[in-house]
Amino acid sequence: MLLHSKKAFSHALKGAVLASLLGMGTAISMPASAAPAVSLLETGSTLLYPLFNLWVPVYTKQHPNVRITTQGTGSGTGIAQAISGVAQIGASDAYMANAQVKMHPDILNIPLAISIQMINYNLPGLNNRHLKLSGSVLAGIYSGKITNWNDPQIARLNPGVKLPNHKIIPVHRTDGSGDTFIFTTYLSDTTPEWAKNIGYSTTVSWPNVQGGIGAVGNPGMVQALKSTPYGVAYIGISWKKPVQKAGLGTALLQNRAGKFVLPTVETAKAAAGEMVSKTPADERISLVYAPGANSYPIINYEYAIVKKDQPNAQTAAAMREFLNWALAAKGGNAPHFMKAVNFVPLPENAVALSRKQIAMIK
Repeated sequence: MLLHSKKAFSHALKGAVLASLLGMGTAISMPASAAPAVSLLETGSTLLYPLFNLWVPVYTKQHPNVRITTQGTGSGTGIAQAISGVAQIGASDAYMANAQVKMHPDILNIPLAISIQMINYNLPGLNNRHLKLSGSVLAGIYSGKITNWNDPQIARLNPGVKLPNHKIIPVHRTDGSGDTFIFTTYLSDTTPEWAKNIGYSTTVSWPNVQGGIGAVGNPGMVQALKSTPYGVAYIGISWKKPVQKAGLGTALLQNRAGKFVLPTVETAKAAAGEMVSKTPADERISLVYAPGANSYPIINYEYAIVKKDQPNAQTAAAMREFLNWALAAKGGNAPHFMKAVNFVPLPENAVALSRKQIAMIK
């Protein structure tokens, strides 16, 4: 174990989640007597934010010459600040688009782990049941074509369930979000009309749905859904505990094989097993909507977006060492870290590709 005790680990997790819910950046620093030689800024994905906040205290204790500051700002900001050089590590649930890569060929997209996205709802009297939802139904909800919870399309998926005759309130991200990227990828993969008219990205032009609301970050999505009866939202798996604490429901989601599965580490591993071998050298690939009867349909790599060319050799060395530690089975990908945020450790073939990319940092 890298942490001294289960109690210390529990305190670290609670602190990370609390900081995230408050929307605060967190700086992990050493005592004044051990002034850091290298400072790194990580910013971006609120899905990755709790994991970084577990990693950083452990890593900086082992490496007192490194100071790492973390900020949960959304994947879009993480990518932009990594490109601009404001941040050394841009955390993102989304890989960079082809156009971005063409404009910024010096940027690497390095997977660190595999995450899952939940579909949650706040349905009075039904939050203790796992309703079945599909990509086409969710596309209908978010495009305003399916407006009531007792709509025939939802009822057909949930025979025997007394669905309320009440307006559905879709909740979406208003910030540049990797969660939006993978959610709209699922909608695009399952619904041709969504793919044609709206598509997928970290930001999309959301249809104007009556009553629909926006929120910032995963903590904002949890809070918005908690306070919005009859709402539905997409939320990253690292926020599972706050979702459960709020008493919200979690959907069984239809996969490519037509089966309905829950967002678990087991179903995410099944999906990863179908897709990871297809990962190209630059590791930009969607793992969404994988084949396989047991595959959960919304999983993806969690990326560190970094520049190949760092301002100096010292920073480059610190970056390589930290990112390699993050990938290690006895480092950042250790079971207790992954379990705390419900992530899937990076498979060995993907680890090898990530290490090759890390070696390019200089």
